Amino acid sequence: MKYFNTEGRCSPRLHYMVNLEPRLELIKKRYIMHGSYFAINRGRQYGKTTTLRQLQEYLKSDYTALFMDFQKIGSEEFLNDRVFIRAFTQVLLTAFDHAGTNPDAAFLKPLAEYSKEASKETELYSLRELFIRLSRVCADAPKPVVLMIDETDSASNSQVFIDFLAMLRAYYLERDNSPIFHSVILAGVYDIKNLKLKIRPQKEHQYNSPWNIAADFDVAMFFSAEQIAGMLEEYETDNETGMDVWEIAAEIYDYTSGYPYLVSAVCRIIDERLPGSERFPDSRAAWTKAGISEAVSRILSEQIPLFQSMVRQFDEHPEIKQMFKNILFQGKRVTYNPYSKVINIATMFGYIVNSDGSIQAANRIFEMWLYNLFLSEEELTDAMYDKAQENYGMFISNGKLNMKLVLEKFCEHFKEIYGGSSEKFVEDYGRKFFLLYLKPIINGTGNYYIEAQTRSARRTDVIVDYLGEQFIIELKIWRGSEYHERGEAQLSGYLDEYHQKTGYLISFNFNKNKQCGVKELQIGDKVIIEAVV
Repeated sequence: MKYFNTEGRCSPRLHYMVNLEPRLELIKKRYIMHGSYFAINRGRQYGKTTTLRQLQEYLKSDYTALFMDFQKIGSEEFLNDRVFIRAFTQVLLTAFDHAGTNPDAAFLKPLAEYSKEASKETELYSLRELFIRLSRVCADAPKPVVLMIDETDSASNSQVFIDFLAMLRAYYLERDNSPIFHSVILAGVYDIKNLKLKIRPQKEHQYNSPWNIAADFDVAMFFSAEQIAGMLEEYETDNETGMDVWEIAAEIYDYTSGYPYLVSAVCRIIDERLPGSERFPDSRAAWTKAGISEAVSRILSEQIPLFQSMVRQFDEHPEIKQMFKNILFQGKRVTYNPYSKVINIATMFGYIVNSDGSIQAANRIFEMWLYNLFLSEEELTDAMYDKAQENYGMFISNGKLNMKLVLEKFCEHFKEIYGGSSEKFVEDYGRKFFLLYLKPIINGTGNYYIEAQTRSARRTDVIVDYLGEQFIIELKIWRGSEYHERGEAQLSGYLDEYHQKTGYLISFNFNKNKQCGVKELQIGDKVIIEAVV
């Protein structure tokens, strides 16, 4: 039976997958047919290998498409030209074999002979001689040869690889006279400029890349809601769960923004781990919005390679971590500028996207994980967290979260601990204190996330999902009664989008005549429970 795969590349024969054919056709028409050399640089577990493998199959009628994995060439084999040439020719000949080419084909003879000679270690072999042989092979090949190299990050500290790229560039520029690969694709997380930067850190070499011939790769690698729905329709045909395919696809997309690994992880948990549990007795109960929320909770609570990689990158690039803190907690707007080194690196890792000219976390799950990470770093020393944890039991009754009581106690404890704080202090840290207060209360049973379009110094909307019940909470800085009344009306309209009758409002008010506490307001057919701090 097919299943949702989260380990390694996907195969249509074994796994439920989105239909990649439109993507493959676009790559073929826009790049391969033009003879382009280009790089596919995306974050970890973004489907790069799956795309290359599917592309190899897609091109086979018109091209000899070779797939190489640089992880098959050990780091010690990048030490010098001779060792690299020996390993490279062996892997390349194997790639021809896997592409359906007879290893004894006449056009491969120059490369096969060179591989045997290099293994004897009787002469000095050079990249120049290797490319002379490769040129002869490509000139005589019955079909144009497309070279795809996966995991180029494995060569990230190798001068030999940089020299190899420089030779590729030279032959690309002279390919009318010296035939070479019709098209070359390099896949990895790091782009070539950053490989160069790691090898030659001097300023004069940082951006002098030998891969400046590469075409810009502008093909979407994320999954759209429609693509997710297509995958789920195949699953539904096989399993008959009764799910609303389009509703579920849209909800998964809202959480993941189509990040391939996260889409598969959510689906796999719903399929394999939820049915038969107390809350989800069968697949019909699991393939719901509540099931998606539970799957997301489990992803956030587990150690997965994707998040472990993010922690390592934050250690290496603390400025990225600080940038996220400024955006998430202080509502700072950071303009997207691809020439900023910090922004460029965060984009390369797939952590951020350009949203109307501003930086935003690449997807909701990333943002939720970041909030959890940053808040966890302060749990042991934060008094608000301690207060919520001490009173945890009073907020949950019969499996229901009493959000009104949460706001009442938050007001009480915030006044007790931070009552004399400045307006600037609250603008910078108010939302963080509320989230720290909320975190031990929902305690992995529920999720929360921030609506990105409302994240500013003046307004933040927190959406809480707790055992199938949803709460909309707006946090605002008091800016006068007229502004405040507009905010109440705004929240009332916002509740319509979530099909809610009750909303919650926390106002940080610095008016000396303010009345602290919690009150209920009736606005049309909506109830607003407002807490004034």
